[in-house]
Amino acid sequence: MILIADSGSTKTDWLLLHSSNPLLPNEVIATFHTQGITPIHQTAGDIRQILERELLPQLSSFPRAKLINMGILEHSLLQNISIFFYGSGCTPEHVPMMKQLFIEEMSPKTIEVHSDLMAAARALCQHDAGMACILGTGANSCLYDGEQIVQNTPALGYILGDEGSGSVLGRMFLNAIFKNPLFAAIRDEFLTTNKLTQADIIRKVYREPMANRWLASLSPFIHDHLSEPVVRDLVIDNFRSFFRKNLRPYQRLDLPVHFVGSMAHHFSKQLEEAAQEEGFIMGHILQSPIDGLLKYHQ
Repeated sequence: MILIADSGSTKTDWLLLHSSNPLLPNEVIATFHTQGITPIHQTAGDIRQILERELLPQLSSFPRAKLINMGILEHSLLQNISIFFYGSGCTPEHVPMMKQLFIEEMSPKTIEVHSDLMAAARALCQHDAGMACILGTGANSCLYDGEQIVQNTPALGYILGDEGSGSVLGRMFLNAIFKNPLFAAIRDEFLTTNKLTQADIIRKVYREPMANRWLASLSPFIHDHLSEPVVRDLVIDNFRSFFRKNLRPYQRLDLPVHFVGSMAHHFSKQLEEAAQEEGFIMGHILQSPIDGLLKYHQ
């Protein structure tokens, strides 16, 4: 039995895999969902409650008939599980805590805890070398040799970095509508549609929490206006900056670049154009890593 988790700040998707024949791929026999698990923001107690109140009840309610058909005794389901947990905030210093929690709560056969960047690398590259990237609210990238992440350009967050992300695109957009005369009509439409003033925007960015998420929330409006050349150029410039500052340091133009995340998915045409202009080989784009992780662990 294999239990795979893909966790973000909002929710965690769990896949339970099993194969009765070692010569055949593992198949999905159940899916579960819990709230997000991010050890960089949550205490061990918080995470323990999620496991006890949300995950374990779903596992314990797994139909007994299915277990019998798979040749597994009901009481030994957890002991037969190998867990692969991938999540944001699973930095090296938090991995021991996560492993200990799973051992105490589930006593799995084996347990591995990896970052969301490793999830992207395995989902996108499988067992081949390549560059794996996350483009969502934030941005990250790595050079992957088919087994391990061998190089990572620091993302640095939306103030110092995160080029290519939704939050940086939102920041660029707001700068443009107030400083570039070519955006005047779009500015008026944006402010009217969202019932915002310049003062409201300053407050949201500088005084309210989660400014990066609010900036990224502007992406749908930007996407709806891609027919405007100035908006399309803004999106491409954001992606080109990502290629130049985050991927060029790897010095591996011979390898394909793969992407996962909402920004890559919804702005795929502009991303492909930016890759071509910067001289990179475009690879796969996935909205979520879970399907790629399923393939990897099969």
